[in-house]
Amino acid sequence: MSKAFLTRRRVLQLGAATPFATRAFAQAAFDFDVVVVGAGSAGIAAGRELARLGKSFVILEARNRVGGRVFTDTSLGEGFDAGAIYIHWAEKNPWRKLAQELGVAVFDSDQLPGSFRLYQDGETIQRGSRRAYATVGDRFDPDIAPVPDIPMTTRVEADGDDALRAVSNLARMALGEEAERVSALDYARLWSGDDYVAPDGYGSLVTRAANGLPVRLSTQVRAIDWSGQGVTIDTDRGVLRAGAVIVTVPVGVLRAERIRFTPRLPDDTLRGLDGLQMGALTKIALRFNGERFSIPQGTDLWDIAGPRATFDFECWPFDRNLIVAVFGGDHAREIVRMGETAAVDLALSRLARIVGPSARRAFVGGRLAGWSEDPFAQGSYSHALPGRADARALLAAPVGGRIFFAGEATGGENFGGAMTAGGAYLAGEAAARLAGV
Repeated sequence: MSKAFLTRRRVLQLGAATPFATRAFAQAAFDFDVVVVGAGSAGIAAGRELARLGKSFVILEARNRVGGRVFTDTSLGEGFDAGAIYIHWAEKNPWRKLAQELGVAVFDSDQLPGSFRLYQDGETIQRGSRRAYATVGDRFDPDIAPVPDIPMTTRVEADGDDALRAVSNLARMALGEEAERVSALDYARLWSGDDYVAPDGYGSLVTRAANGLPVRLSTQVRAIDWSGQGVTIDTDRGVLRAGAVIVTVPVGVLRAERIRFTPRLPDDTLRGLDGLQMGALTKIALRFNGERFSIPQGTDLWDIAGPRATFDFECWPFDRNLIVAVFGGDHAREIVRMGETAAVDLALSRLARIVGPSARRAFVGGRLAGWSEDPFAQGSYSHALPGRADARALLAAPVGGRIFFAGEATGGENFGGAMTAGGAYLAGEAAARLAGV
């Protein structure tokens, strides 16, 4: 969802040391070999892999569309990616390869035009403060020094106030969370690499990859019973039985107990959930009537509106008449709770402080992508709490050989892909291979 990732590689095998029971019961008793819960990146990947393995399966999706938090919103007449936009670490991200297979155009984001400008309440930030933003990433580079499992703020507190402000803004804009609530080690484990973009939308690419899969939309899973052979999945449209279930819903949905599990999930799985939280990276798209305010295409206007409030205005993406405001953390949660009309007006007001009153005159309409209040997301994407960098591995471990959790929170076959649609895809594939045994 953000291009502010400053990451390095750390390989951890998904469930490599976790044994699971073999299912040795009659398949005739089941409606499907596997039921997949959720049709986001992980669910689609699981479905594609199950199809390759020749397994019978169905994907249940609570929304009336596929893609989850990878969604290209066209409601303003010109599309924008309301969730994930960058195909991170593209050299090994499966979505880049899929784009080539599906004939979807993608290219390196370094080819995009534009520049970056820093503001404080509409005024240009002085050069001295800029240096902190350019250098703070070294503190989270394990190639320079080991990174401990402590709050991100603690990692830089010896570097002074500029470094603290920089890491706080970085966490909000890259993770959607306050830096003191994020494990420095979890952040340091994220992969880095080239970022690619899809001009027609990352969400459009993910939607296309789901073509031909057996997806049941507008079907909410309410409970999963794994007390007997296989699993029983209770939905608002009936009950299904399967040999195994792959659960790809976001951590926020699991933590809110929107799905009941009988019997109770193992303590290690619950500890994994307890160690993960959802950020609130948020977007507001503003459409204008063609007026560009003398701002070149691709320019980012980064405005620090207070101690805990930062906006990144991404101007005219792909030469569309849109400016997309990106912001996160507690500030974003407060704005999302205001509702769409008030949130759009606030973003427009902040933009007008930079570009002038012509912003209001040229304004056509806006759209809020408030993931923190979305009942099927409960946040943008996951992060581990300080001292809980083991949480992703705990959640990724199979449960009873029948329940497999997969998504950006489990990070794929190794955890450097966490928090991305690419990592979710790898996680879905891995879960499908285990569930298909």
